[in-house]
Amino acid sequence: MTVQTERPPSGPVDVVEKAPSGPAGPGPRAASRVGALTPYLLLLPACAATVLLLGWPLVKDVLLSFQNLNMAQLIQHVTEWNGIDNYKEVLTGEDFWRVTLRSILFTAVNVVLIMILGTLVGLLLARLGKRMRVTLLIGLVLAWAMPVVAATTVYQWLFAQRFGVVNWVLDKLGWHSMADYSWTSSQMSTFFVVTVLIVWQSIPFVAINLYAATTTIPGELYEAAALDGAGAWKSFTTVTLPFLRPFLYATTFLEIIWVFKAFVQVFTINGGGPDRLTEILPVYAYIEGVGNQHYGMGAAIAVLTILILLGLTAYYLRIVLKQEEDEL
Repeated sequence: MTVQTERPPSGPVDVVEKAPSGPAGPGPRAASRVGALTPYLLLLPACAATVLLLGWPLVKDVLLSFQNLNMAQLIQHVTEWNGIDNYKEVLTGEDFWRVTLRSILFTAVNVVLIMILGTLVGLLLARLGKRMRVTLLIGLVLAWAMPVVAATTVYQWLFAQRFGVVNWVLDKLGWHSMADYSWTSSQMSTFFVVTVLIVWQSIPFVAINLYAATTTIPGELYEAAALDGAGAWKSFTTVTLPFLRPFLYATTFLEIIWVFKAFVQVFTINGGGPDRLTEILPVYAYIEGVGNQHYGMGAAIAVLTILILLGLTAYYLRIVLKQEEDEL
């Protein structure tokens, strides 16, 4: 008996893939959407904390600035809206503009000193040996990590009138009139103490940032500059400074904000005295609002302080962006 079988087809055989029996996975479009949303989801907790801790108090402060809120209204739980009367009283008074000018000059002097000294220390770190660099870095970090109130208290001890170390050293060096000198008795001497404190606290941040920036500069550029006959100053201006310029811009921007709102140092040293001659805007807002119990007035001053700071930083950023465009 003969059994006939079918010959298999000679052409290519189509292979049909079976769909997985399990649940279907996400498609490529859904995966791309999830990948695009991932950065925003990661930023969501930080944004929520910022809105909760900064945004809501700011909104409350703005609302308070349109109210007549003194101790009587606070005890009686009465809300008295007075429109823009607080802003009118602040802007038409001489004290606000005097304090504003003082705050701007105070910020400018401190930021200039911080950036110059911090840059010099940062460049020094880049040239020191490993052991000396580590030692100096430890000292900078310790100074930077000290709490502001603790550092201010130390400076109060250093510049104390009777038992201060500064007066004792000056007396031993021959300035006997400084033996019992009161550093907080005049406007300029008080500002001198506050400036020394703020500069001392800020130099580590600038120096460490600048030192980190110098590590990104290729050594071949210095070798090429040396072959061209460039000296130390020429190498700094043609090689080092162009690389450090973005870091200098960013650090200066941060220091302007930090110094302009330096409330703790000024208030702790002498409470804005003597005779309120060392008040800057944050201290002025606190004394008018909390000290004199004019809470609506203090809130208005705080809002105006934020607007002035935004204006200063916007003007600075405009100058920076214009310089960068000119360089391109």
